[in-house]
Amino acid sequence: MRGTTVDGVALGSAVDAANRLTARWADAVTDGSVFSAAGVWPLLAFLADGASGAARAELADAVGMPADQAAAAARELLAAMGSMPGLNPALGLWTRPELAVREEWRAGLPADTHGVLAGDLQVCQKELDSWAAERTDGLIERMPVTLDPGVLMVLASALALRTEWPRPFSELRLGPDAGPWQGRQLVGLYRTGVRLDRVGVVSGPHGYVTELKVPGDNGIDVHLLLGEPRMTPGQVLGTGVDVLARRLAVVPSGQLPYGDVGPGLRVEQQRCAIPQPPELHVTTVAYDMRARHDLLDLPGLFGLTTAKDTGAGHFPGISPNPLAIGQAEQSAMAQFGALGFRAGAVTAIAGYGAGVRPDLRHTTTVVTALFDRPFGFLAVHRESRLILTAGWVTDPTPYGR
Repeated sequence: MRGTTVDGVALGSAVDAANRLTARWADAVTDGSVFSAAGVWPLLAFLADGASGAARAELADAVGMPADQAAAAARELLAAMGSMPGLNPALGLWTRPELAVREEWRAGLPADTHGVLAGDLQVCQKELDSWAAERTDGLIERMPVTLDPGVLMVLASALALRTEWPRPFSELRLGPDAGPWQGRQLVGLYRTGVRLDRVGVVSGPHGYVTELKVPGDNGIDVHLLLGEPRMTPGQVLGTGVDVLARRLAVVPSGQLPYGDVGPGLRVEQQRCAIPQPPELHVTTVAYDMRARHDLLDLPGLFGLTTAKDTGAGHFPGISPNPLAIGQAEQSAMAQFGALGFRAGAVTAIAGYGAGVRPDLRHTTTVVTALFDRPFGFLAVHRESRLILTAGWVTDPTPYGR
């Protein structure tokens, strides 16, 4: 899938660009959060295609490719996402009747995406909210932007992601005895396996990160990332992005020496009554998190510094009417539990004007991975390596809730 091209644009280039946006966004994370750069990136790409001047240059920089290639790359990425099992993507455009939209720009969007914002604004808002809920299977109930008389255009994307674990976790009560979660009673998730390559250690530019890959049943994997306590969310998640881009390598736990070999990771030799294969013991936590992001709070990250200036128009390729960005927001959620993972995100940009002692005569290798303090996650399409959702877990699910 990564090698295909449309309009001369390789899908791999779009995936890499969207993943780089994930890494840059992660640098701005300071607390628990969930976000989807894959939901933002196509919107920025289509805006870049219709922008001019400084706004076009800033959006191209945020997208990570020339503006004249951005729309083709966005179409390719959206088409690829539409073929991914477990993922339901959607894109929508709504405009006021008085806004003239250039046909050449609108034709570059996926088919059947254009609607009209006509009549009562409250009725239109309910229609947008219904679109968000329907396209995310109810995971996101409302469109993150609010219609007001100044809104001439809404360009939005929606993602709904679900995967189940072929081997479910067992739930348990987890009470960390150290770290930020010390003293809390949490929903712990535990399972054992023989695939030592599911977990390993990365030596990144900012320190060591332990990566655990939890495969889903439909080609979507969730990568859990535990860094050294001093590392920031951006440094930990950025290391994960570099692993996906093959800029950094993971050393599988089966190739590591005995001892404490990485954050939360221990390899040891244990005695056993009969010969046994090596085992991986994983303990992590369940989480259920939601976040809302105002993209205009970080205009430089998303290339919207000039575009949000309503004193002038910046998108002559979209409309002959002067347009600027008045709202740009994302609502996102993620749930990680014993049976699987699901996530959703809606992004909208509004254009304004884990007895008896036997005779132990054998030994085996046991790897223990423990995620009992804040960590990051990346939900990744296995084949293309596109990051669909990312986040930083600081408030796991309480036990007995």
